[in-house]
Amino acid sequence: MAGAGTFYIAGGGTGGHLYPGLAIADALVTERPELDIMFIGAHRGIERSVLPTTRWRHTLLDLHPLYRSAPWQNWKTVRGLATAFARIGAVARQGRPIAALGTGGYAAGALLGYARLNGVPYFLQEQNAVAGLTVRFFSGGARATYLGFPEAGATLPDGARGRAVVTGNPITPPPSPLPDRADARTRWGFAPSIARVLLVFGGSQGSRAVNDAFAAWIPNLPPTWGAVWVTGRSEFDRLAHHASDRVKVIAYQQPMADAYAVADLAVARAGAMSTAELCAWGIPMVLIPLPTAAADHQTQNAAALAGVNAARMILQSTLSQGELSRTLSAICADPSALGEMGRAARDRARVDAAQIIARHILASLNLQ
Repeated sequence: MAGAGTFYIAGGGTGGHLYPGLAIADALVTERPELDIMFIGAHRGIERSVLPTTRWRHTLLDLHPLYRSAPWQNWKTVRGLATAFARIGAVARQGRPIAALGTGGYAAGALLGYARLNGVPYFLQEQNAVAGLTVRFFSGGARATYLGFPEAGATLPDGARGRAVVTGNPITPPPSPLPDRADARTRWGFAPSIARVLLVFGGSQGSRAVNDAFAAWIPNLPPTWGAVWVTGRSEFDRLAHHASDRVKVIAYQQPMADAYAVADLAVARAGAMSTAELCAWGIPMVLIPLPTAAADHQTQNAAALAGVNAARMILQSTLSQGELSRTLSAICADPSALGEMGRAARDRARVDAAQIIARHILASLNLQ
């Protein structure tokens, strides 16, 4: 297919929008190694630092998000879209678009707008339980919208629901079989008396609210439990003194697979990709949604997983009332509940989502 055209992918601003696109790109070229792929991103987003470390060609544009709380700033958004259209047009003349994929966020809007205006077939991938603004706006003209959560289908416009495909979120699947947790505990330096491990993390920058609530609960950690606590870089110095033989305090963990391998229970935010990874590893969750997430999508994600018994949801507003302490104490004391939640999480997992999406796209384009 070299020289026949280029498949364009856009989505970013945050890792939750960028990494699904990277996973789908890998799956596409696994199916069709000759496929030419190019990423479109924003100078302001995480893609600025991530894309140069990948194998993919990419172009970064002067794009801005929609300033919902400061609408007078949206002149920057309009200006960025105008210049982005011109730049995408110039790029497209060098590599004729055969199709486009948008994975959400403001970085996807410019590419999808160009595709719609120029008759280029396009596809969407929505990570969360409620469809974002970009996905809702463009879903009417999409060949297909791939859903990480089945609940998102109800939030699409009526005309787009028939072309929605529930695939799960594209992640790097865990190894099969899963690593032995006893071996993982040894690698992490836990004593043989530690039978279970709690994983606590709040994203790359950490979460002060989650960290403070967990710090208050540490004295209640059952004697046969240990903890791996990923504080986030900005929080580590403040919390490092909590480290002990049973509580491993670290600023950042990469790859997260090493932390998932040891975890019997996780306390986390309710981002779409981290919850998809936890489900794939069969790890039950206590989810504390980020209250400032756009359209409150993390609360919707957490509610969906709580609804199938894969998680317990705690609102951040109740953390100071001891809700995390009560929830963790109850779960840690009930192995049967822990097992049921883990099985429910595993049942929700779709570890082959990227492959499913790639094959569906290629079939739609008659490129299989």
